[in-house]
Amino acid sequence: MRVVTQDAFGGPEQLHVAERPIPQPGEGEMLVRVSAAGINPVDLAVRAGALPLIGDPPFILGWDIAGTVEKTGSGVTDFAPGVRVMGLSRFPREAGAYGEYACVSAAEFVRTPENMTDAEAAGLPLAGLTAWQAFFDEAGLKANDRVLVHAGAGGVGHLAIQIAKVFGAHVTTTVSAGKTDYARSIGADEVIDYRAADFAEVAGDMDIVLETVAGDQLLKSLNTLKPGGIAVTLRTAGEEAEKAAAEKGVGLKRILVHPDAASLRKLASLVTEHEIRVHVARTFPMEQAAEAHRFLETAPIGKVVLVN
Repeated sequence: MRVVTQDAFGGPEQLHVAERPIPQPGEGEMLVRVSAAGINPVDLAVRAGALPLIGDPPFILGWDIAGTVEKTGSGVTDFAPGVRVMGLSRFPREAGAYGEYACVSAAEFVRTPENMTDAEAAGLPLAGLTAWQAFFDEAGLKANDRVLVHAGAGGVGHLAIQIAKVFGAHVTTTVSAGKTDYARSIGADEVIDYRAADFAEVAGDMDIVLETVAGDQLLKSLNTLKPGGIAVTLRTAGEEAEKAAAEKGVGLKRILVHPDAASLRKLASLVTEHEIRVHVARTFPMEQAAEAHRFLETAPIGKVVLVN
């Protein structure tokens, strides 16, 4: 089978196509013919060596997989060959999504909704589960909560806005000027152009902040929370932010997304019910993985996906 791999850390030019044997599923596993693989910012960080999750190259990037079951290993009873599936595979261990086939844990996968393309399905697991786990596992989102979502047109952000709205929250988001109309179209109640205004002076009395940038922005985000509110960050918070949160009487939690089929099944139900939708900015053939990484660096709306 063909895969996209790399032999050294570095820029997108390190990515290249190679041949590898097709893996065989063991107990509890299934072989999936990969139709689409979602690309996430973590892929770029691992590629560059900034986040050494899976050791040194050579390795195969990618954790978001959508495709069709090719073969099942022993003990797999929920899926059969020919079934369309999607999942967040093995994160943060190597999963090998950038290839024509991948062996996955059946316990981490769900059936793909009929009203979802494989490209859309490949864009949902990591980003959708990040938002879901931040809101429900960490922050206890409930109806009428005031929520601030940073980078609301990004992969995590555009799903976070939709999820929060489904559950009755009032959502404020920060985006660049060219993305304000899109943010409103997916349900944001208040949209802040972060280049034209200081969000910390506009947003306030928040119950939850979903912080995707950290650094100085995390410190400013803490100032938008009401007492007892919670900021959930995708990055390392740091001692300064932890001290500031304690002084302000607000919560500060860091999330590292994990495979969670039960929550992914709930997200799939929301897709089936037309409550949320994955926006795919652009797809690229596997051979153009380097170009896909470069495109993601431009911060497009929604998701970037490799397709076979």
